[in-house]
Amino acid sequence: MSVRAKTKNASHFAAGLLGCTMLAGLPASAYAQNIPEEGQEAAQQPAPAPTPAPATPPEQQGQVIRTIAVAGSQRLEPETIVSYIQLRAGDLYTPAAADQALKDLAATELFSDYRIENNDGNVVITIVENPVINRIVLEGNKRLKDDKILPEIQLSARQIFTRSKVRADVARIIELYKRQGRFAATVEPQMVQLDQNRVDVVFEITEGPKSKVRKINIIGNDEFSDGDLKGEMVTKEAGLLKIFSSGTSYDPDRLAFDQQQLRAFYLENGYADFRVVSAVAELTPDKKDFIITYVVEEGERYKFGDVEVDSQLRDFDSDRMTRSLPMKAGDWYDAKLVEDTVESLSETAGAFGYAFADVQPDFSRSREDLTMGVTFVIREAPRVYIESVDVNGNTLTQDKVIRREFRLAEGDAFNSLQVKRSTARINSLGYFQENFEISQVEGSAPDRIVLEANVEEQATGELSLSAGFSSLESFIFQGSIRQRNFRGRGQTVGLSLSYSSYSRSGSISFTEPYLFDKNISAGIDIYRRDYNNGYYNRRSATYESATTGFQARVGVPLTEYMSVLGRYTFNYDDITIDENSYFADLDGDGVRTCEPLLAGRYLCEAIGTRTSSILGMSLVYRNLDSVVRPTRGESAQIGVDFAGLGGNTRYLRFSAQAAKYWSLGSGFIFSLTGETGLIQGLKDRGEGQDDVLLTDRFFLGEPQIRGFDIRGVGPRVIRRFYGQNEDGEVVLQPYDANNNYDDALGGKAMYLAKAELEIPLGSGAREMGLRPSIFLDAGAVYNITDPVLVNSPYPDGLFIPRRDADGNALYYQNIYDNDGQITGTTIVTSPLDPDGEENTAIGNTISPFVEEFVGDTWKPRVAIGIGVNWNSPFGPFRINFAYPLLKQEGDDTKKFSFNVGTQF
Repeated sequence: MSVRAKTKNASHFAAGLLGCTMLAGLPASAYAQNIPEEGQEAAQQPAPAPTPAPATPPEQQGQVIRTIAVAGSQRLEPETIVSYIQLRAGDLYTPAAADQALKDLAATELFSDYRIENNDGNVVITIVENPVINRIVLEGNKRLKDDKILPEIQLSARQIFTRSKVRADVARIIELYKRQGRFAATVEPQMVQLDQNRVDVVFEITEGPKSKVRKINIIGNDEFSDGDLKGEMVTKEAGLLKIFSSGTSYDPDRLAFDQQQLRAFYLENGYADFRVVSAVAELTPDKKDFIITYVVEEGERYKFGDVEVDSQLRDFDSDRMTRSLPMKAGDWYDAKLVEDTVESLSETAGAFGYAFADVQPDFSRSREDLTMGVTFVIREAPRVYIESVDVNGNTLTQDKVIRREFRLAEGDAFNSLQVKRSTARINSLGYFQENFEISQVEGSAPDRIVLEANVEEQATGELSLSAGFSSLESFIFQGSIRQRNFRGRGQTVGLSLSYSSYSRSGSISFTEPYLFDKNISAGIDIYRRDYNNGYYNRRSATYESATTGFQARVGVPLTEYMSVLGRYTFNYDDITIDENSYFADLDGDGVRTCEPLLAGRYLCEAIGTRTSSILGMSLVYRNLDSVVRPTRGESAQIGVDFAGLGGNTRYLRFSAQAAKYWSLGSGFIFSLTGETGLIQGLKDRGEGQDDVLLTDRFFLGEPQIRGFDIRGVGPRVIRRFYGQNEDGEVVLQPYDANNNYDDALGGKAMYLAKAELEIPLGSGAREMGLRPSIFLDAGAVYNITDPVLVNSPYPDGLFIPRRDADGNALYYQNIYDNDGQITGTTIVTSPLDPDGEENTAIGNTISPFVEEFVGDTWKPRVAIGIGVNWNSPFGPFRINFAYPLLKQEGDDTKKFSFNVGTQF
């Protein structure tokens, strides 16, 4: 007899057997009712029939199992397979026992086929083992890579293949895609049969489009429009204006958060009974979009009733604190204002040493007159003192580097404001994990507290290699190395090199923030900077300025947010020019000098070497929340520099900068910045010459003021050339910044003001590092001595002869052959050839022109525009589109500029 999975039905067999047994028992029962009573004659009754034996129940019928054998096993031992079932030699083999054995084999999920046969007590279990997985292959997955999917599924190489795990893994992969907002994703598992009973499991993935939120419906809102409420939600409706937003994809967690946002919005506007009745997200039939429907119940709007403070702390006057509350009876109720008040009262208590002060708002609602009374109860708490300050987790950074940033010490009264300030100072070091917080732990007594700085150190070494292209400097190559926590002492050392078409520089720097463990910073910079004046103005002469120098600086804090900086700078400047192109000997005395007509008069004044010995000082105030990318706070700096302690340069320079940042909410950041400067020369340079050299003056243009070219604002000498009009008449041509020659002269006074609003984009754009903004720039540079102008009237122009080393003018003289034909030329110093004919003078002819001095005015230049900052994979990128609203004659404008691969 054979029992096989899926084909034998033991229950049918047992039912038939039971029915036959019942029918066989009926005659015996009837006969038993006719048995004669005692004393009756047996002859009167027929002879009794033999009584049949009682029927054996089906589950007890069968043969005794003599042996159990296993057929078909490859990897598993027969004894192991037998251990999975309950049949044993010596047991009775029954259909019920065989059926249970089949179920036991199925439960192992180790076999693709199995059956049990009984041949006169010899039981044979025949199995076909499930294959072994050779590898798992994912196909079609582009949005989720293999390393994101494989750790999440159950199947893996060298495991036994089971269909239940395949089904579970399909469901898991689909769930992963749903978390990415791809609800249309499908997964088809395939099995590729290999030799030796091995298989490759292939999951064919169709990712499908990202399921967007097509529509958000709000039902029940009467006081606020759908647009107002949608603006409070993180989830956004898909559209062209939201292409960079990740909020357009459906996310159940985001849906729950939006419900909290709606409730917070209504509570802030006085609707204390507001509730979200239901929030349903429906997937469209094509599984591409979701339609979200909110049903809300606004309720009545409440006003503040009586508001007061009930302080149980002896140092706090309840009536005085009540008068200082930001809300008054009759104001519209605002739950956010209540939360802020609780936090403010807690901070106030903490500032007075009550670390464990408990501030609880007690509400009294009146539905009759729609008022919400609030009593802020400050429960009694002991004044707390600092028992100890513990620093943990620092392996490289020395304890003192962290401890010196604490504004509290052992034995001081607890002050929550000082704890926050200490946290901010340690965070600003940049040595440890982001969002570091100082932990507060109860001390050995109720009035003792322990401050713990549990830090996690992070890498503080920085190596930067970059290449890029700038509309200012063409190709740029930069490299730098810096260690901000050198030897764990908090010192900063750095080396930087840069090269571009117009500039080259290198510097070595060292900064000690706590000199001799005192709150005094000190540092030194040694540098070399080479510039080519093509960087400043593409139409003026090419010159090189090489500056070699050093600066030593010392900083001393005056208050928590204010410090004074002193510095000494020594520079050696060497300004050179191409003498072959820009030197001339107009008077023929044999001395070639820089010719202003060729190089520009102020550049000729600056040529040569000089030393500058500069002593400076600055007063700095800063309470920005971030130095790198501030969102709130102020900064201001006033500085003065005096050049003249030795050297041959003498001037006094004043400068001032200020900035203010506001976080307007929802990611909007508004900033105002201003800058001004004034330099006064202390050395008379002679008649017609300014007392401040060209290279020491202020210049203004891109990138300081957008919408204008580099050094495009301020005083300049322009040349207008003669030309012919349409009628053939010789006229003076109008000034054209793109074609005419000009000299940017700079100024001794300048001011600059900027207003900028950073506009937030969706979270997807923020993750990409995109930060657009609109801006307005205004400024001017002015106040120099009027230069001496030179005119070259039409039609002669100006000829500058070329001379030899002795100062003799040079000429081309023709060479003739015997037939009188010209065969070449030679350079001579005689104006006439041997035959008395004039030789051709060698030199440069400057077309006739008129020079004009323009732009020396305090009147502002104003530009408005839009810009985008992008932290791109290949470096920070900035692009600006600016339109000049106000400009002066001679200004060079530039509407488009960009910079990539270097800092701005």
